[in-house]
Amino acid sequence: MRIYGLVQDSIVDGPGFRFSCFVQGCPHRCPGCHNPDSHDPGGGREMAVEEVAAQLLGNPMTDGLTLSGGEPFAQAEDCLALARAAHAHGLNVWSYSGWTFEHLRDRGSEAQRALLAELDVLVDGPFLLEERTLALPWRGSRNQRVIDVPASLAAGAAVLRPD
Repeated sequence: MRIYGLVQDSIVDGPGFRFSCFVQGCPHRCPGCHNPDSHDPGGGREMAVEEVAAQLLGNPMTDGLTLSGGEPFAQAEDCLALARAAHAHGLNVWSYSGWTFEHLRDRGSEAQRALLAELDVLVDGPFLLEERTLALPWRGSRNQRVIDVPASLAAGAAVLRPD
């Protein structure tokens, strides 16, 4: 998998102490993105999913995994394997995506839909500079939603998590 960066004990990418995996490569290239160096799909460094999983699972204080980027759904197969490893060890899994829940559910590839189904929470939608805010938890712009994925898949529509 192509990695932009790994952060142990993040407290800004979801609740608790999180292992944040920032993947390399993003087709959205949102103006004002806080990780513009992650856009180039050829940048970053290659790491085996097993190596990333070992770092994720090596800290007993970790509450969950956050997939960010770049665009995690552009590396859906590898992110799915990492999400499954996290869930197998009792960790919750969050992901950020510039695509919406509805796009991923209805038009995503098989691997993207499988990754979506493996998530606990999806923060969806592109970062919009004109909607930028620091007032909302877990997101960078007002258009983005914090979605309870299992409840949403069961309901057939996005179910937002309360702030």
